[in-house]
Amino acid sequence: MKKRTKRVLGGLAFAAGSLGTLGVVVIRKNLRERRRQANRETDNVWARPGMRVTFRAELMPGRDRASRTFQVKELLSNGRVLLHEVNGEHAEREFEPVGSKQ
Repeated sequence: MKKRTKRVLGGLAFAAGSLGTLGVVVIRKNLRERRRQANRETDNVWARPGMRVTFRAELMPGRDRASRTFQVKELLSNGRVLLHEVNGEHAEREFEPVGSKQ
């Protein structure tokens, strides 16, 4: 082969290797971002199925804490929950803060 042909083929091989490396970097970055986003979505959930939540006393006056406590049946995509033995969807603001032991 001529010297010029060798240089062209060498340049093409170098370019192909560079593009391959760049592709791997972009794919890894994309995967990391997807994982971070998935973790953020699961970390920001205020309730989980099976968890016990207590309605605020203002919403159920005259009832003690035990009778205002219900179990979460399902978490909806809009952030509301469905409860066992209670009809309708309920938002986070209707409940006492999670972890409060008043």
